[in-house]
Amino acid sequence: MKKITRRIAVAALLAASSAGAFAQNKVNLGVSIPAATHGFTGAVVYWAGEAKRDLEKKYPDLKITVRTAANAAEQANQLQDLLSVNKINNLLVFPFESAALTKPVAQIHDKGIYTVVVDRGLSDTSAQDAYISNDNVSFSRNAAEFMAKSLNGKGDIVILRGIATTVDTERVDNFNEVMKNHPGIKIMDAKFGNWNRDDAFKVMQDYLTRFKHIDAVWAADDDMAVGVLKAIDQAKRTDIKLVFGGASMKGMIKTLIDGTDPRIQGNIWFSPRFIYEAIRITAEARLKGEKLPATTIFPSPLVTKENAKQYYFPDSPF
Repeated sequence: MKKITRRIAVAALLAASSAGAFAQNKVNLGVSIPAATHGFTGAVVYWAGEAKRDLEKKYPDLKITVRTAANAAEQANQLQDLLSVNKINNLLVFPFESAALTKPVAQIHDKGIYTVVVDRGLSDTSAQDAYISNDNVSFSRNAAEFMAKSLNGKGDIVILRGIATTVDTERVDNFNEVMKNHPGIKIMDAKFGNWNRDDAFKVMQDYLTRFKHIDAVWAADDDMAVGVLKAIDQAKRTDIKLVFGGASMKGMIKTLIDGTDPRIQGNIWFSPRFIYEAIRITAEARLKGEKLPATTIFPSPLVTKENAKQYYFPDSPF
């Protein structure tokens, strides 16, 4: 299991927000994130906007420019614009893809811009000063352990992957590592659903056509789980007893609380609000002329029917 340099609870970060005197450094922070291609990133865009509004109001020496990109090429171009047009002196970037964005981010970093990478990491970490994410290791290992227990250590499962990023690789590798301890569980296939419900629907249709029996699906994301469930229902398949998503979309958590779909038995807390906290701790550190720890990881605990109410936020955009 990958060593985590530093683990910080969100509550602790919130408590620390008012601490310390600021050294009135002028901070022009560029924030580059994916566009709302699915529910999770839609909420990321929302929370980034909230961070800009709240933090610029609180700190007069802080300017935040948020840019959203629908693909890797657009994000790479926007990074250059943030530097040449917006004159940023700090960057926080949520890469659309890992490999495709590593060189564009490195070019910014090489010009002396303090660079924080969030969530989907880069292929070369020398292109960053700090990394912030929810806990992708726990995200997948907790899911795998829960599914193995629910299946009593036996069954046929299929996997839907996200987008080709370090995050996806880390999740799938750790999921597979756990499943090695459960030889009675067979992983029949793993395909990319791009963290998108429509793409996941198509992948699941393919699985349903090729595999006459499936016990469970690791959708690895609640948006993909929605597409998976739609495909299962449309095919009128009754063999699939468990669909495990992730990221605690409010609709999924409500389903878990109410018990309205027996296939939804657990989830993983992986809130898109982490982008707000990432922007905040970056801005506050740079205003004081300080650097962040090399790695900051927010916890991703298991959500079950027993504790789901504490993770249900009906007013959340996701």
